[in-house]
Amino acid sequence: MNPVTKPDRARLIRWLDEQVARFEQPAFIENDPISVPYAFEDPQDRAIIGFFAASLAWGQRKTTLNKMAELCERMAYRPMKFVYDFRVEKDAATLKGFKHRTFTEDDAYWMVLSLSVLIRKYGGIEHVFRRFMTPNASDVGPVIQGFSSEMMYAVSGIPARLQKHLARPDAGSACKRLNMFLRWMVRTGSVDFGIWKGIRSDQLVMPLDVHVGRVARQLGMLFRPTNDWKSALELTEFCRILSPHDPVRYDFALFGWGVSEKNGGLPNLMLPE
Repeated sequence: MNPVTKPDRARLIRWLDEQVARFEQPAFIENDPISVPYAFEDPQDRAIIGFFAASLAWGQRKTTLNKMAELCERMAYRPMKFVYDFRVEKDAATLKGFKHRTFTEDDAYWMVLSLSVLIRKYGGIEHVFRRFMTPNASDVGPVIQGFSSEMMYAVSGIPARLQKHLARPDAGSACKRLNMFLRWMVRTGSVDFGIWKGIRSDQLVMPLDVHVGRVARQLGMLFRPTNDWKSALELTEFCRILSPHDPVRYDFALFGWGVSEKNGGLPNLMLPE
């Protein structure tokens, strides 16, 4: 893919920056899954509950928020303590009956148990992710791949079905939810937390979903037709041309416009051929 010509680039950056300014606002938080970790002050609580909020962030956002409110209550509003101290004999019943779409009580049980083992072993969820990050890595693909694989082998007996909730680049997934979680934790701004320092903002990958993909293709920022890992990297690389140090800032522009203006037409930002 060739970068857009300079006149196109200037117009595109101007429009994208206008949309980032419009959507990257505290008002965005209230109806978004990121509002769940905002209810907690401790960084480790925010990271743990943020991971679950991102993992369950599909379907209607209102439904996700309601299910996360239920999960917070089940965790006695102390997510880090609940996961860190999780013991099968005394805590498994706490998750009995929890369900969000295809995420069942068994998925919740195995995800909590696996994460409990890993954070006790490495000292926190940030350290589990950072084990797979190197300073010269171009993106967080190895981090997501390593984390999801580690979760699947942390304890014996984990059912294969849990893999559907732990996306991996090598399976072709766009890994939207894990990329979104990493954006929350790594990137600074008026919405994102920026509490993890071992990963740089320029290494983040665009959280690619149907809304982001549709708008990006209409703007000429993405050409692959499927929303997979290669497309996520393609779009991220394009955004790096426009914003080398913070490419995923344009998630706010693409997702925000895609959700709020889904029936509205985009401006023509491309030069005629």
